[in-house]
Amino acid sequence: MSKASRQELLQSEEAALAYVLAECWPGGLRFCPRCGEDKLYDLAGGRARCARCKYTFQDFSGRWINNGGLSPQTWLRLADLFESEPTVHQMAVEAGLSYNATYKAVTTMRFAILAHAPDAVQLLGPETGLGNFLRNRKLTGDPEASSRLRGTVPVFGIMERSGRLFIDLVSGMSAETIFHFNHSFHLKVERAGNLVWTDRYRHYDALVFCGDDSLPYEYLRRHDRPVAVESGQGFWAFAEKRLKMFKGITPRRFPLYLKELEFRYNIRHGDLFPVLVRYLCDFVPETTPEGVVVTASPQAGAQGVSAIG
Repeated sequence: MSKASRQELLQSEEAALAYVLAECWPGGLRFCPRCGEDKLYDLAGGRARCARCKYTFQDFSGRWINNGGLSPQTWLRLADLFESEPTVHQMAVEAGLSYNATYKAVTTMRFAILAHAPDAVQLLGPETGLGNFLRNRKLTGDPEASSRLRGTVPVFGIMERSGRLFIDLVSGMSAETIFHFNHSFHLKVERAGNLVWTDRYRHYDALVFCGDDSLPYEYLRRHDRPVAVESGQGFWAFAEKRLKMFKGITPRRFPLYLKELEFRYNIRHGDLFPVLVRYLCDFVPETTPEGVVVTASPQAGAQGVSAIG
């Protein structure tokens, strides 16, 4: 997208709305977010009702962009700012919003990015608990789930191949396992605050986790030589300073920041803005005890929803 085209979107609510609607309904074909039916009845106030399941909705119902009550123009402005990686405070000032509203919007962007990752099902599953923040296709808090999962510290594997980055949740691996490998098998580690990363492990270039204050960091054995990932090139050269700036992040939210870095790195030679807006205009996944499901398209017919993965 040219700078002139983007500026036009940012300066016109009408143009912003048209752009966002085109992303929500490619080809102009509207359908029911609940069952996929494309036979709809138009109602007052821009709403529609499904002829099959009688669900009443508006254009942004169930989508990430519906979170926070912001206008399309404001969302596009925030997506434009997000591309240049300012702080939330800087974004709030630039956009003329409160800090809390901006933080909520940035969190929504990070969830939308994570939800489009190839491993979204796993990342929104019980190993991270992030799926508990999604209810009825809305992003919300879940204090009860947070208390249940307190102390859970997921570990992630970093792997770069041919300039393409993959950050995986390593199932069955915990921070305690890293401590054990460090002591018993001399796995080299480095640490910056609660952030810990390791030398190569199996097919991963490094393992990384963000711990909490309950972990005994003082028992980690340090090494004179740097770990392999600190070669000064590739993803780590891109991410190290960014990772160290993530202060005060909980283990629960750390995957959001990792997936943001994965997204930024893999699109570093392209245009982030239209991809991010497309993600924001997509539907919020539904979460179930068995996994994650997504809204069907009209082509899915009467099945309504289908599993990811």
